Amino acid sequence: MNAVPSNIEGVETDWHYLSHHGKDTEKIDELALVEKAKFRCFNEFLNKLKSAKETSGDLLENTAILFGSNLGNASSHNWRNLPILVAGGGYKHGSHIAHDEKNNTEFANLFVQFGQGLGLEIDKFGSSTSSSIKGFS
Repeated sequence: MNAVPSNIEGVETDWHYLSHHGKDTEKIDELALVEKAKFRCFNEFLNKLKSAKETSGDLLENTAILFGSNLGNASSHNWRNLPILVAGGGYKHGSHIAHDEKNNTEFANLFVQFGQGLGLEIDKFGSSTSSSIKGFS
């Protein structure tokens, strides 16, 4: 299956192939065009949620959005150090939280915190080791 984005100017290579760039600068430059287009769409989505007013604020305030990847380094299929972005949901935003690169925080911990934010009385989710992510509130 060919996954060349047809709507991104300057991208002529299969998206998956680009993700396995092997540090080839030409592939990385082309992949950057894809990533920038993804974030433009994500920004548009968030703005639409923010403009949708509800009784208790706007839809973005009342919705937790998780955006990211299941790979920290797609080129090597490394699943550590995931690039995860959380928007909305009443959480504190505007910061970057980095954890130990070798001893990663369990991603499932975030889902415990999300569940609790929704009013669920849980202290574990999947492989979670804590009910929160250090630095995330």
